[in-house]
Amino acid sequence: MPSIPARMINNYLSMKMKPLPLADMDPTKIREVFEKAPAPFLPSDVRTISIDERGPAGAVKGEWHLAPAIDPSRQHDRTILYIHGGGYVFGSPRTHRSLTFALTRRTDAPVFSLDYRLAPEHQCPAAIDDAEAAFEWLIAGGRSPSQIVVGGDSAGGGLALALLHRLRDRGAKTPAGAFLYSPWTDLTASGASYEENEATDYMFQTAHVRRGAGRYAGSLAGNDPRVSPLFGSMDRLPPLLVFASASELLRDDSVRLVEKARRAGVKVDFVLREGLVHVWPVFSPIMPEANDAVARTVEFIREPGSTNAD
Repeated sequence: MPSIPARMINNYLSMKMKPLPLADMDPTKIREVFEKAPAPFLPSDVRTISIDERGPAGAVKGEWHLAPAIDPSRQHDRTILYIHGGGYVFGSPRTHRSLTFALTRRTDAPVFSLDYRLAPEHQCPAAIDDAEAAFEWLIAGGRSPSQIVVGGDSAGGGLALALLHRLRDRGAKTPAGAFLYSPWTDLTASGASYEENEATDYMFQTAHVRRGAGRYAGSLAGNDPRVSPLFGSMDRLPPLLVFASASELLRDDSVRLVEKARRAGVKVDFVLREGLVHVWPVFSPIMPEANDAVARTVEFIREPGSTNAD
């Protein structure tokens, strides 16, 4: 059974968020609501450095989040590139600081939280271009791909997977691994969970998800692997750590990804929990289950592919 904090979060979101027709709302209004939301439990000792500069592969915007032990003047064994969720329409490094601050403090690794261009103003593949630009910028700063771990939640998880595809397809070295929280990998919503979990998802309605996908896809087909990386090849990807809820609409986005990646020989650890909300690991430190997920993520960041999550 989910913990008491998890059930409280479920109830709150089912009342406050699930009824919202997010796919029909003005994106600027959605962004204002989420940017103004309070961010409790943020540690005061994590430094934030805003970045807005030109890298070797394009413009790079985002924030460095640095734990007290991190000396920005020297190289570190591990760097985290984090890509926030928000349906490709909202979200920012600020909205996900509670998670990224926790990751830098728990790993003593610098976290670069990417501020990518949002839809519908910037449709696919603009966000992939921005993720690639950030990855190349990190390498240009003296890091090797094997020192970088990529992570993301929901749309950010799908974008992290699309980045792996982009790097592999152009013959570049990929990161050491990627951790994905309820990744949105199928914008066609073809998985059975979009019907089976309509009543049990605490955040979204299937019709809203399907309409919202078009804001990002633009002129591209929904099953284009750049839009829906589930339909791309999983060959030669680095180790993956995937978390999802068995109760969410996006359950099969993760289940099918894990199955396909394993068939391709990719090392995948998968955590599927019943009765939890979409992207439940981001609710640390409030939710005990999320705290466990962050602990497993930290283990994976240190040694990608070493966890035993199933």
